Amino acid sequence: MWGADRQRTRPRIDREWFDSDYYAILGVPKTASAKEIKKAYRALAQKHHPDANPGNSAAEEKFKEISQAYAVLSDAEKRKQYDQAKEMFASGGGFGPQGGGGRGNFRVEDLGDLLGGLGGPGDLFGGGGRRGTGPVPGEHLYTDLNLAFTEAIRGTTTKVSINGPRVCRTCHGNGAEPGTSLQTCPRCGGSGSIAVGQGPFSISQTCDVCHGTGSTVITPCHTCNGRGTEVRTRSLNIKIPSGVRNNAVIRVAGKGAPGRNGGPPGDLHVRVHVGKHPVFTRRKNNLRLTVPVTFTEAALGADITVPTLDGRVTLRVPAGTDSGKTFRIKGEGVLHSNGTRGDLLATVEVAVPAELDDETRRLLEELKAKEPADVRAHLEALR
Repeated sequence: MWGADRQRTRPRIDREWFDSDYYAILGVPKTASAKEIKKAYRALAQKHHPDANPGNSAAEEKFKEISQAYAVLSDAEKRKQYDQAKEMFASGGGFGPQGGGGRGNFRVEDLGDLLGGLGGPGDLFGGGGRRGTGPVPGEHLYTDLNLAFTEAIRGTTTKVSINGPRVCRTCHGNGAEPGTSLQTCPRCGGSGSIAVGQGPFSISQTCDVCHGTGSTVITPCHTCNGRGTEVRTRSLNIKIPSGVRNNAVIRVAGKGAPGRNGGPPGDLHVRVHVGKHPVFTRRKNNLRLTVPVTFTEAALGADITVPTLDGRVTLRVPAGTDSGKTFRIKGEGVLHSNGTRGDLLATVEVAVPAELDDETRRLLEELKAKEPADVRAHLEALR
């Protein structure tokens, strides 16, 4: 049983590794971090995704190339094996003396180290017997969602529309017209891989006819043309947690494109765009609000009513409050998904009337006469 598990999980080196520069495909240096690789992949995947380029075969091929590169470089173990394989082939220019030809830097025995001791080189070079590509996870899908400010703060359950590949409703994913069957691939004999000559040895690569499945379709499904998937729009209800931020990405596991060869589906990534509120703004888990007050309220003090997202509260403005003073109202901010809640920061702003009647002007003139001689004297001293 243990031996069977080792055989099933053994790392695989594909011929494509030697023909492709995955770092160049993603536009990152070989020293790129996992985060940088992920960021580059997302940007390229959105740009070249078939949904964004309908009918563009070049974009579709580019998307496949990008996905293949990311599948290897995003996996720490596969990336290590890929780097070692590229380095040995680049430095050796072929196989060394014990492998027949080349400049002597690459040996067949080196493959044992490359595989971490899991199986010998014969499994990769001609003697491995039956093997396919195994389960292939589905691609991730991406969509955008617009939310109102209050929906993002409070959380909600909403519906999103997704346009992408789904399992064909006619053939249920096997690619064959209902009533017909699959046949063993004549190219690879059902193994899913073929041997390609490389000097005195051969390298196993995915069969170019069945693409690793080991079988071919005799009569393609009329709906999906044998692909097993069809592009269609579907609606999905997703739960938005309270306090979600603008441009946050919510991952919905298993709601992406279907996998191949029994592989699991990809994930759905929903980018949230939060609209603006007419009076509130947000900074982390705090809400901000500007509250107009009159001159007399600021000078004499007053109890004023302040709106919150859940109602209204009373704020005490002390006498002699300057315009621009900010008051903190505890627990009236954003409710975070972990149960904590921010505050409401209310900044008072003295409202100056644009027009004055005669009586108001007379009273203000009397007040002006009682004002300090020069409230800007400290500024004059800076000359």
